[in-house]
Amino acid sequence: MKSKLQNRLESGLSAITAEIMPPRGGNTALALSKALTLNKLVHGFNVTDGSRAIMRMSSLALCKLLLEANLEPVLQLSCRDRNRIALQAELLGAHALGIKNILCLTGDPVRVGDQSQAKSVQDFNSIELIDQVTSLNKGIDPVSGFLPDGPTNLFPGAAADPNCRGFDGLRRRIELKKNAGANFLQTQMVMDPKVLERFCKEITEPMKIPVLAGVFLLKSAKNAQFINRVVPGACIPPSIISRLESSSNPINEGISIAGEQVKSFLEIAQGVHLMAVKAEEQIPMILDKANINY
Repeated sequence: MKSKLQNRLESGLSAITAEIMPPRGGNTALALSKALTLNKLVHGFNVTDGSRAIMRMSSLALCKLLLEANLEPVLQLSCRDRNRIALQAELLGAHALGIKNILCLTGDPVRVGDQSQAKSVQDFNSIELIDQVTSLNKGIDPVSGFLPDGPTNLFPGAAADPNCRGFDGLRRRIELKKNAGANFLQTQMVMDPKVLERFCKEITEPMKIPVLAGVFLLKSAKNAQFINRVVPGACIPPSIISRLESSSNPINEGISIAGEQVKSFLEIAQGVHLMAVKAEEQIPMILDKANINY
């Protein structure tokens, strides 16, 4: 059986996903309550996996709890913290638990986190991880022959950054991910519709791979400047920072900006991925600004 997200994307329908962070501790009540309030508004919940190299509960655990609450999870899986044996175990475990959507990631470098003494693994890169998902779906054992207990049924996706300066290199990397078995792309935050349009028209549309364009809720000019400084690949333009700076209510301005982006991006890509870090309760307002009909 396919996931709801897979059915939607393969049917050519637009899709909206939201990012959910696992707790920094053992209590999942807040994370689950945030997801439940968005249940009728989005088509899936993308659960981060050690984002920005900061400790949080495992993505797999929260994904299972979302599934038990009849919510559609997307499991982020990062190569940074696990060797291939551990990644293979996570994939088999996800299948057994009924988690189908997998976003295969390299992972943010350890240096951007708060435990600089941690060691990065990177036994696989994201392309090799996608290829591993594809092999397990075919029932292929990574050591020899076929999996004795049967194949997996996973729906792998990949990350992409349309803001990448080396466009030819970006195209080659997306092609490698597509050939490895990626069925959808989720982008980093995009601030310029023209950047997304070029990315889709020149790269993803010819490859016939659906795109969920990243929309990030900016809370203030200071927040935007911090993201530009510490988040790899972020490039929030001065025009947007100026809008936030000159507003008497920066969070409302950020919601308006995000709503404009959702509306614009859904005319370019097949879907959007909403990132409202520690402000998930603002997502309904963003969708209202975008005139989304639920």
